[in-house]
Formats: sequence, C-alpha cells, structure tokens
Amino acid sequence: MNHPSLSSSYLPGSSNTYGHDWSQGALGGIIRTSGRHFIDNYGRVCGLRGVNLSGSSKSSSNHNNDTFPSKAETVTFVGRPFPLEEAPEHFARLRRWGLTFVRFLVTWEAVEHAGPGIYDTEYLNYIRDLLALLPQYGIIAFVSLHQDVWSRYSGGSGAPAWTLETVGFDLHELESTGAAWLKGVKGGGHIEEERGLWPCGTCFWAGDAFAPKLSTSNKKGDAISVQKFLQDAYLDMSEMVVRAVGDLEAVVGFEMMNEPHRGYVEVPSLHYFDYNTDLHLSAVPSAFESFQLGAGHPTEVAVWTRSFPMPTRKTGRAVLNVDKRKVWKEDGPTKGQCLWEMHGVWGWDKNKNAAIVLRESYFEKHPTNGKKIDWYTDFYYPFLNKWAERVRAASSPDKIVFVEMIPNEFCPSSFTEDHQPPTLYMPHTEFISLRYDLNALFTKAFGDFTVNVQGLSRGMFPLKAFYWGHKGARNNFALQIRNIVEKAYQVLGEKPVIIGECGIPMDMNKGRAFKTDDFTWQARMMDAMLVGLERAMVGFTLWNYNPYNTDLAGDEWNGENFSWFSQSRALPRDLLYYEQSSPSLDNGGRILSAVVRPYPAKTAGIPLKFEYEVTTGSFMFKWRNPGAETDTISGAPTVDKPSRSHPEIKALETEVFLPSLIAHGRSVVVSGLEEDDSYVYDEARQTLFIVAKNTQPGFVHEVRVEIAALEGYKIRPPLFEVNDFWSDFGMGACALLVLLCALLLGISGIGDNLLRRLEIIL
Repeated sequence: MNHPSLSSSYLPGSSNTYGHDWSQGALGGIIRTSGRHFIDNYGRVCGLRGVNLSGSSKSSSNHNNDTFPSKAETVTFVGRPFPLEEAPEHFARLRRWGLTFVRFLVTWEAVEHAGPGIYDTEYLNYIRDLLALLPQYGIIAFVSLHQDVWSRYSGGSGAPAWTLETVGFDLHELESTGAAWLKGVKGGGHIEEERGLWPCGTCFWAGDAFAPKLSTSNKKGDAISVQKFLQDAYLDMSEMVVRAVGDLEAVVGFEMMNEPHRGYVEVPSLHYFDYNTDLHLSAVPSAFESFQLGAGHPTEVAVWTRSFPMPTRKTGRAVLNVDKRKVWKEDGPTKGQCLWEMHGVWGWDKNKNAAIVLRESYFEKHPTNGKKIDWYTDFYYPFLNKWAERVRAASSPDKIVFVEMIPNEFCPSSFTEDHQPPTLYMPHTEFISLRYDLNALFTKAFGDFTVNVQGLSRGMFPLKAFYWGHKGARNNFALQIRNIVEKAYQVLGEKPVIIGECGIPMDMNKGRAFKTDDFTWQARMMDAMLVGLERAMVGFTLWNYNPYNTDLAGDEWNGENFSWFSQSRALPRDLLYYEQSSPSLDNGGRILSAVVRPYPAKTAGIPLKFEYEVTTGSFMFKWRNPGAETDTISGAPTVDKPSRSHPEIKALETEVFLPSLIAHGRSVVVSGLEEDDSYVYDEARQTLFIVAKNTQPGFVHEVRVEIAALEGYKIRPPLFEVNDFWSDFGMGACALLVLLCALLLGISGIGDNLLRRLEIIL
C-alpha cells in the first residue's frame, strides 16, 4: 500500500489524519516493529509517547481503609482507571497533549480477587468497553499486568489476597510483625515508616527449588507445588485478560509483569541485600532478620535514612515485633511454622535462646544439585516464554510482547535470542534521575545541584557525578538514559526500547508549589528528563495520568504524587470541549509547558536527532533516507548510529506533532527544506506536515522550526532560565582567578626584589 503523498499532485496535510493518530486508518494497517523502530504500513517510523493509565488502577474502586485487609474477595476494580462515562474527557485530553500511547494497568487482583479460578467478568467487560473507545481518539495501548511488592496485602499492588494465604501468611499479621507496611496503600506513605518494602516473589519464581515441601491442591484436588499453583493461576488469569481485549484494534500488545523481582533468589547471604536494586529506607530487615520477625521473635534491624549523594545510609537500629506476633497461620500449609525454618534454612537454638543460620547461602545455589543459581536463566526466561506462548495463542502472533527486567539493573547479558520470545524491551528508570532520581524521589527536592546516582552506584569518581544548573541536569539525565538504552542495544541488537515509567514528584520541595502555584522546579525537572529521553531517541510512557489525584492526597498510594494532572484543578465535564484545539482540556494540568512538546510522530525515513528547546518553542529534527540493504554500520548499535537498513518507505510525508499549546497565536517558521519540499501546519490537527521529495538512499534531511509571536499577541516569557555553572558563577570565578593571579604575581615580585637585594649584599 502506498501513501497518497507519493502522488506528484499531493499537497502536505491532504490526508484526513494527524501525526499522533495511531488508529489503523491513520497507519494504513497495524503498527509493527522493524529493527529498533515501530513502523506503520507505509514504512514510516512511529515515535510513540504516552502515559501510564493509571496509578488509580492499583486500588479497588470500593477500597475501604477501615476494613482493609478484610473482605478481600468482595473488592471490585470496575471504574478503574475511571468510570466509562468519563472516558471521552480523559481520552480527548490525552489526544490534545499528544500522549496517545497508553500503558494500561491491569492487576491480577482486579481479575481474580474472589478466589482461584473465579474471574470478575464484569471487570473484564468494563476494560473491553473502555479500550474499544481508543481508536476514536487515535490512541493505542498495551496492557501491563501490574504489580509492586507482589500485592496490596503486602503493601504494594497486584496479586490477590488468596495468593499470600496459599503460602501460609496471615493477612492480619503482616503489618504487626514488620513483614509489610500497609499504610501506604491506605492513603499514607508520606513518611518512611509508612512505606512498603520492595523485594518479593521467591515462591512464585523458584518455589520448586527452594520450597519443595510447600504444596497445595489444584482444581482437581491433586497436590501440586506452590510454584506450579501460582504460575498456572497467573497464566490462566493472563489468558482471560488477553481473550477479553486482545482482538481490539487499539490493543497492540501485553506486558507480562511490571517490575519483576527475584525475591531471595541469588541472595549470597541471609544477612545481605543488594543496595543497587533493593530499596533501603527506614527499618529494613535482612532475610535472616525477616525470618525471625515472621516467626514471632522481636528482632533488632538496621534503620536507613535519606542521604546525599547516595540515596540512603544506615543510621541506627530498631527492635521490631515487640509484641511477638506470628505471620504464619496455624491452620495454613506450614502449620504456623516459618516456611524457611521448615526447610532447614535457619532454626531456633533453645539453649542460646537465639536464632541461628543453618544454610547461609541457601538461595545462591540449587539446594539439590549445588549448582549456582541464575534467576534470569533458571526461572525468569522459561516462564516468560511460556507466558508469551499463551498470550499469542489466545490473541494473534502480531501482538507485541513487552518485557522488563529487575528495576535498577541494566539489560542482562544473558537475555540472548535463545531466551527471548519475539519481544520489545522496556526498562524502567528507577536508578536514574527521573521518577526516579533517587535523591528527588526520597527527599522530594530538586534544585540546581543534581547527581548521577547511576554512576556513583557503579563506582564513578564522585566529582564526575556532580552537575550544576539546568544544562547540567539535562546532561546528567541524558547520560544515564543513554547508558540504559545502549546497554540494551549491546545485548539485544536492533530491537525497540521503550521507557515504561518515568516521571517527577509533583510535591517536591515540601509541596511549596501547591501553595504558590509556582511549579517552575517541577517543570525544570520534567524538561530535563524529557530532554534526556529525546536525546536517546526512545519512546516512553510517563508515570502517570491519574484522574483522582489531588494536591494534598496525591496519587493515594505509597505517598506518591506523580500525576501532573489533578482533577481538583480541572473544569467540570459539562464545561469542556473535546476538540484538539480546545484549551478547556488543559485545566487540571500543572506543568503542561514542559510535558506537552513537539515530537516526530511519523517519519518517512530513519530518525537521527531531535532537539527541542522548551524556553523558545523551537526545535530541530534530522532524519535519513534508508540505505541499501548492504549499507551497514560496524560495531555495536548506539543511539547515534541506528541501522541503515529499513523496509521500503511508501510515503514522502513526515508528520510532526506540534501542539496548539505552543503554536496558538504564533507563527510557525520552517527552514532547512530542499527547494522541491513543502510543508503546512494545521493547528486544529496539531500537526506539521512535511513532504520531502529527495529519496536518494542515505540522504539526510534536517529542518528547523521556530515559533514567533504574531502581531498583536503578547510575547511569552521563557518558562525558566537554562543556566549552568558559568552563567551563575562565571563572573565570580573570573574575578577570583584574576585576584589569584595578582596575588601570585605580587608574591613573585616580592621574591625578585629580595633576590636583587641579596645579590647587592653579597
């Protein structure tokens, strides 16, 4: 199929679509992958930007703080992320902002909360009806099976309560023993003592290896291992979701699991956790200490406090579970005994009246054959491939499988082709300065001084890790994102990389902006993050668009406040207009000037570079015509050197999302085009259409776009100053240098006089 722009009589913008429209009508078919890119049916590269929808989906729509965690089987997630009747408002808003690529969150609990094999068909019908609306707004989505810390009932989100009970936990004693902190899922989490611990999942991934004595019954009443029971349930639940929505036009794929974690697997010692990947904040027990706590023994544990430049440091110790509560149910599968005590990992010495370690490296080697364990190879990849087979069998082979690894880790070198389903890699950005600048995340503060935490944690010389000013923050974030992306390319080759979660805390700097309405620092941090993503030329889904966010309550989960949209600041629905050109949709947005940005949406070539300057609205975009199939680049793929081979491009028109928010009341000036090229900007469709006629293989196109004020319109002041060390301290530094030179010259002159006098005397 050829795009109409191949016709010699075609005028830019003559099609009835727009740049950020990912419906099949706009793409000429389904979106697919080729090398590191998403492409449409004309071979054009699709630059996908969007949101996580939504943080509100982590909690049930009838959540009750007073009864939680009781009545777990009666919850409902119908209406999450928002009621069906509100969908047009939210989808129209995302379209206006150009954020039309959605990571749609679905939790296991939402689907199967009532018990094993009992599926909530009302919820499945609800999400089907919701996702069926997306093509009307040009939006596509992939479904993310979402979890944090395993479950709401262990202080996070994801799995149903019955999965914890299957292992033997008493839901009502998880918090009292220090095994979990539940205040974060009940609207708290604003202080360290209310936040959950993150590592989890040992029995799910490796129960056969490490907990072989723990078994349960399947649907037929046969005894099976807890690992098989949990994994089979997860696969069955996934298939139910896929069958419910997998045939919809807008659903392009599925993600197996958000932020998977190995739990205790590979822990080299029962006294150890990995500082780089496992959150250390407030009272954090080691594996051995957690075993004692769960068994009802008061235990002293280390206390970690926010610090700088490293995110946390150990500052003291505290005794937990002073009331000697037990987390293991007496009528459960372990008969009230700690699971790991049952397997001889540790025990209680009655003579010493103390716990003792019996198998220090139990989780590092396979208990039966003594071979060193690799979580990815031994447990994760086999399940991933099994899951991918189920997903594609229940939908179609063209569905994209989205995969992510343990947060804070680079793509593992073991993720080779023999371990992969046809897949797309989606790292999270926990260990770089985004949602996830750990300094900003923990201190909820951002200023002119930023730190490369990723580099420090991996041995970087400290002075190299410090950056000053907004230029410094941009460079800092860009370096860390580039490291993540290029590490993935080194392992995977030319495969697409999407950053699945990235964002900034809206309540930074002690929530001062909520009182002053000055969100400049939030805008600066968001811009620095997005500049880093733009320089890496990767797609992303921002965390998060939450329709229930308020300034004070935030996202109502674990103290987070990452939604840059707040319903408490939006107009009532009956005052809204849903056209893309309607500014009424912008009400409720807090840092839109930084979030809503131009980007190359559909490129008739291979994108090479995109630079946007938020303070002026200007941008530069460079792309190249594909080369011949034999035109390859030596060495590992990098951000700057994408493969030159590409499917035939059957279009001349490139479509750039250029938001009305920037261009309204201003003129759009495009330079750099060839003599035969043409363009038009359509503000109603928020798209700059460029028809570039030169199709010579390898030819590089470069355009620059300036936004100028029209006569009669007020010139908009810059959003903020893009400062650096020299702009802030250059004059002072130069003056200090001149003074130092003068002092040195003065001292030198005194010395010369003394020498001359000495010569005279002699």
